[in-house]
Amino acid sequence: MGMFERYLSVWVATCIAAGVMLGNLVPSVFSSIASWEFAHVNLVVAVLIWVMIFPMIFPMMVQVDFSAVKDVGKKPKGLVLTLVINWLVKPFTMAALGWLFFKGIFADWVDPQTASEYIAGMILLGVAPCTAMVFIWSQLTKGDANYTLVQVSVNDIIMVFAFAPITALLLGVSDISVPWQTLTSSVLLYVVLPLVAGALVRKNLLGKGEEKLNTFLAATKPWSIVGLLGTVVLLFGFQAETIVSQPQSILLIAIPLLIQTYGIFAITYGAAKWMKLPHNVAAPAGMIGTSNFFELAVAVAISLFGLHSGAALATVVGVLVEVPVMLSLVWFANRTRHWFV
Repeated sequence: MGMFERYLSVWVATCIAAGVMLGNLVPSVFSSIASWEFAHVNLVVAVLIWVMIFPMIFPMMVQVDFSAVKDVGKKPKGLVLTLVINWLVKPFTMAALGWLFFKGIFADWVDPQTASEYIAGMILLGVAPCTAMVFIWSQLTKGDANYTLVQVSVNDIIMVFAFAPITALLLGVSDISVPWQTLTSSVLLYVVLPLVAGALVRKNLLGKGEEKLNTFLAATKPWSIVGLLGTVVLLFGFQAETIVSQPQSILLIAIPLLIQTYGIFAITYGAAKWMKLPHNVAAPAGMIGTSNFFELAVAVAISLFGLHSGAALATVVGVLVEVPVMLSLVWFANRTRHWFV
């Protein structure tokens, strides 16, 4: 395990603190960013989001071997479990928890408009299964790297077609107007384009020998780290003033997100044990079902609702919650390895 993976929580915590501090020290910078718009699209934010996503996601996309999908039939149970959790369970439980807490339990503490935006942000997290960080969680639990690759490949393919319709359905149920063009454009920009580019680069490099691909991946790995940490700084910088002025909002959003995260892991991990999956498939399946593609969720939240919206804040809180929670689940999965065959 490299230094980055070993001290992941330290790096993320440092970047969260840096983002909040910078956001409060130079709020005018972020106000200027919000003013650069064209056709209701903030140009600077669009560029920044791409800068955040591409260095982190693209090297992972290059590792996705879509030809591996043909081998799924040999061990289908783990993949079926992941797909059921990601697309038939997780989005709907997230939406239900959002409604339960912000239209019910917390209704007296949050105004209706803000509550709807918090729910929207939670939905965006729930409909975006993790892509890049899955490889790290799988590695930390000694998961089957090839099987994880197949799971990610299939999820990426499904995400291209399913993210926008499911998001629109759930946001529509939440009485929020959905601009399909913006939502579809976000999927194309933040999912399809990195996938296509990654596939083309992979094919080109493999044509020159596997060593070329390995060299490329080694060279781009630092950019993945920079991309992740840069993303955290920017996200918390955007919401810095809100985080400082309304810390109770962070807590309110975090409660249902924590319930969702641990709940989905318990369902997935328990189902994997019941299905008698090996631990090196069960653990990554639990991680894939639990974690989120927060870069996509944040990008769509900003595009749909604005930089300082409750939806954007909810997706940022998702980042705050996810890393320490996922590390705790990695610890739990490693301590319960003996439960599995």
